[in-house]
Amino acid sequence: MRLRFLWPKKETQLSDQELIEEYKKSSNSWYAGELFRRYTKLITAVAYNYLQNNVDTEDAVMEVFEIILRDLQQHEVNNFKTWVYSVTKHLCLKKLRKNSMEVMNVDKVLHNMAADESPKIEAIRLEEQLEKLKDALIRLTEEQKKCIELFYFKEKSYKEVSDITGFSVNEVKSYLQNGKRNLKGYLVPTDE
Repeated sequence: MRLRFLWPKKETQLSDQELIEEYKKSSNSWYAGELFRRYTKLITAVAYNYLQNNVDTEDAVMEVFEIILRDLQQHEVNNFKTWVYSVTKHLCLKKLRKNSMEVMNVDKVLHNMAADESPKIEAIRLEEQLEKLKDALIRLTEEQKKCIELFYFKEKSYKEVSDITGFSVNEVKSYLQNGKRNLKGYLVPTDE
């Protein structure tokens, strides 16, 4: 995609909504850049709040700019500040989930090396855990199962899950919360 970058005459007199409309009409990235400039402090603060280090924060801020350039052309955005906050938060949560999975896998490998377990034994344990998870997922309601699969396995946002399923965002959150609680109940044995 080739970006046009021209300096318009009206500069910062335009409202956020006018900048969005001009960007959609002209594909001139200056308009998206002006929106980004206005909200860089907010984007940086939100990203740092979640990621807690400067390097990851800088990466996230640049990714948000790329998302602004791409998604403003495709989506209807009525309140840019709210939208960019949500985009930043979702991106950071996705990064944290990815990082926690990587950390968990590293911890697992180190633990296995220390315990000197054979890869075959570990593969059997992993297969057993996956089977338990599949069995537990089957026991959820269809709504809970669908929301959990989209949110956790396909890494969709609350809004994306809502759009795909037709549930409201609050319903999606409720199905996720109840589904996680039910999964925990099915997977974690209780001491009775």
